[in-house]
Amino acid sequence: MTQELYTRTNQKLFFAGLALESMAKAEQSRAMNAQGLIQAERESALFHLYGALLGLCHEIAGFYRLPQANAARAELLLNDEVLQSVAIPEMAEMLELTRQSETWLAQLLAAYADLFRPPVAKKAPKTDVTQPLIQAINLDQAETPALSHEELERWRSSLKDLVRRFRDALSEC
Repeated sequence: MTQELYTRTNQKLFFAGLALESMAKAEQSRAMNAQGLIQAERESALFHLYGALLGLCHEIAGFYRLPQANAARAELLLNDEVLQSVAIPEMAEMLELTRQSETWLAQLLAAYADLFRPPVAKKAPKTDVTQPLIQAINLDQAETPALSHEELERWRSSLKDLVRRFRDALSEC
């Protein structure tokens, strides 16, 4: 039973939930390292949400016996080539969600990809040569996080709903 494909998806959804709980606790904390904890839990939740998405892709690929069933990345299964070989309504729906940048799935994939991009310093063109070389900045002004706890929780909920709906449809076959 532990080797069933759905167990990995369930496990990743559970781990994402644990990371989100820890993130919420860190947000309430006044510890010196609270910002680091929040960022760590944010990235952990995102990592596990992507893992759950990949697990769902593996479930669907396994059900339809696709040769790509062991793909290491969700993007290898969420593409037109896979759909051209076999018409899979679940993959088609997810592919459609990934193509619309305002959807939760497209945003999740973009945020996950951003984890692997190096940080880029913001460059402001200097227009006035009389401006000092060193400019004062406000350290009290916190950067707004790329992803809020609420948004990650919303993605988790949407993914759980998708998993339930797809599993119901696949079990009816």
